[in-house]
Amino acid sequence: MQLEDIRKNRDLVNAIDWDMTPEEAVRLYLEWGNNWARGNYVIRSKDDVSHYFVVNTWKETPVIYFIRRNSDEAVELAEISMPQDMEKRFMKSVGNNKGVYAIEGEVKAWLKEQLQA
Repeated sequence: MQLEDIRKNRDLVNAIDWDMTPEEAVRLYLEWGNNWARGNYVIRSKDDVSHYFVVNTWKETPVIYFIRRNSDEAVELAEISMPQDMEKRFMKSVGNNKGVYAIEGEVKAWLKEQLQA
């Protein structure tokens, strides 16, 4: 999938959880025992699904992944490159560390603009 494919699928755009973080996804979908402690959203079965974005910096340049997750698996639906100047600012903001990060600030605003969300 590319950004254009996601943009054309309004149901999918509307299903995006813009506030989901990698940490929250693990808590919700992999650590079922902790779900009672926070919030109102509880995963009850493999039919419960979230669609969200993360930034992965393990490659040479940071990559945005669009993820579909349930309690059974996480599937990378799309791999999205961000503008080069944004890549540099993002890497600086995370201290040039390798990892998987939630989308925030400039990256989140850019994705919403691209998807007209």
